[in-house]
Amino acid sequence: MKFLHLPKLLLTAFAFLIFCNPLFSQKLDPKGRNSFKPDHIIKSEITNKDYLIHMSFPKNYSILDSITYPVLYVLDGKSTYGYFDSSYIDFEKIEDVILVGISHKANGLESRINRFNDYTPYRDTITDKRIEKKFGLEKGTIKTGGAFKFLECLKKEIIPFIDKYYKTNTDRGISGHSLGGLFTSYCFSNSDNYFTRFGINSPSFQLNEEIFLEPAIVKFTNNKTWDIEPTKVFISTGENESPMMVSNMIKFSLYLKKSDYENIDVNWRIYRNESHTSVIPFSLNGTLTTLYGKK
Repeated sequence: MKFLHLPKLLLTAFAFLIFCNPLFSQKLDPKGRNSFKPDHIIKSEITNKDYLIHMSFPKNYSILDSITYPVLYVLDGKSTYGYFDSSYIDFEKIEDVILVGISHKANGLESRINRFNDYTPYRDTITDKRIEKKFGLEKGTIKTGGAFKFLECLKKEIIPFIDKYYKTNTDRGISGHSLGGLFTSYCFSNSDNYFTRFGINSPSFQLNEEIFLEPAIVKFTNNKTWDIEPTKVFISTGENESPMMVSNMIKFSLYLKKSDYENIDVNWRIYRNESHTSVIPFSLNGTLTTLYGKK
């Protein structure tokens, strides 16, 4: 090798490293988006389902600077995306954060079937049969217990896509309502520090009460320490939701609060006069102001 060629080789290698590094890769500019359409549709090879992605960005977000942002992943984004604006959320009180709504592309009954599969931590044949009977479905249509696969889809497909094309950092949160709240509590109870902020809203603990809720409470009671990164948790429900949903949410919250883990900041709230549906914008705002509130 001729040493005269060394500077040129070094320059080539440096350029290669820059353009191969995700930090320097081409980021997408959110300007000019059609707010009525999803920003992306991601087909998962892990769950074999299509997911819609709806996004909201901080006011000063720009691809021309090097600022990166935390991300809150919000389940059922198709129905909650309408609340991603200042009329429902007091953005002046929260840190700059990217909101990523995730929902199933399927509509109607198929969407319900997908939610029961993706958001439930364990297979529950009793629930399967009850839901099939409620909606007049054939036996075997509802299959709960797909949360492990959906979480894998988030970690290996959806979130890497968002990280590749947008200015994110590793400060990740996840929030869900109803079945989404159950899934979020599953992510929290099995935390591996991938997410460190959790919005557990109107969680459907009644579906996996004996095989998820009770073991979680035993864990909070028996484990005096929990070796995870500093974590924030917000738990909520509406006052006028089903008595079982309210009582289970209170039980989960009280036992977690009582455990007094040094590295876990827990807050919970019951919204007065709100139902399972009407509480959604309030619980989303509560999630954001609690998990990302300015100091």
